[in-house]
Amino acid sequence: MYISKQDALTWFEFFAQLPEDEPLPPRQQEIALAALSQIEAAEAARIEALRREVPGLKSLDGRSTFVGDPVRFPKGCRSCLQGTGLSAVRKTNRCNLRCPFCYDCGAMDDQPPIGEGYWEIGGTRFREEDLPLLLSASNRPTGISYVYLEPFMEIEKYYPIIRAFREAGVYQHLYTNGTLATPENLRALGEAGLDELRFNLGASGCADGVIAAIGEAKKHIPMVGVETPMTPELYETFLSKQDAILATGLDFMNCAELHLNPNNLANYLGENMYMYRLGYLSPISSHELTLKLMRRAAEEGWPIAVHDCCNATKFARDLNLRAHEGGWFGASSYGMEFDAIPFAAFLPVLSDPDFTFLREEPLPEGYRPGDIVF
Repeated sequence: MYISKQDALTWFEFFAQLPEDEPLPPRQQEIALAALSQIEAAEAARIEALRREVPGLKSLDGRSTFVGDPVRFPKGCRSCLQGTGLSAVRKTNRCNLRCPFCYDCGAMDDQPPIGEGYWEIGGTRFREEDLPLLLSASNRPTGISYVYLEPFMEIEKYYPIIRAFREAGVYQHLYTNGTLATPENLRALGEAGLDELRFNLGASGCADGVIAAIGEAKKHIPMVGVETPMTPELYETFLSKQDAILATGLDFMNCAELHLNPNNLANYLGENMYMYRLGYLSPISSHELTLKLMRRAAEEGWPIAVHDCCNATKFARDLNLRAHEGGWFGASSYGMEFDAIPFAAFLPVLSDPDFTFLREEPLPEGYRPGDIVF
């Protein structure tokens, strides 16, 4: 059904008042899903219009888009989208910053430890001496990534692990907010064999010290770039320091579409939201700002690759990973990160007169506000 925006608003106002653990009857589920589909379709049309304005837009096997030099497109992303996936290696459960867009915002101090002397790889605990067994007994991924939460809190523990995977020929990249990076630990990472380092510039507000660290990292590590959830704050700050950032010699910028979970949703309530394929929930401004930035990069000829790491890309990532794991046709781990649809989060977009649905029809009998729906 092509539910109208007004009918969707009326029903979502009602749904938002229900207890979170109260399941909707089938017909009300139809209404909810129809409204989410209408919002998603309208946003997709807005995104397509913005894409048409980006000159030289390139496709990665139809799984993602970027502008700029393909040689500078991050190999970690190629592993994620075209290779055998990207195995997360976890060690550090602490961070020195508190970012509103962080998936663990408000729960940072509650993150369980991996355990002294242990590493979590593929959900399993290993000690360093177990790596030869892991590498001989398992199918090696085309790449691994060091995540959770800020590795530079104890970066010296990472060097021998990085060295071991380097000797095994596994491509490795690591995420950092950059505030704890020094010439010494960046050099040590390069000597250990790290292939790629990604700085979350949004975490520090594009701090000058972090920008300098990007330039220092390029002296020691082959691929260096920026990966940050795209927010209005990052967009404005990045452009204000664009020349200094590009002068570091970085290779790429991954513009991640900000997606929300129960931890960080409260920080963005009041913004227009949409849900991609009934999975990730995002402010619509995030992806739209990415495409505006990509257009600027293309028109000005930035000497880097700028990647649209949006929800559609994450959707493709999970399909690729599950296929390489031997999953059934259509299998994916992609899904909603809430126990139930957060109906209140969609009230702003349904109330926004500037956000219009592509097509609207009256609700059929039995689905109209005031009808008893079972």
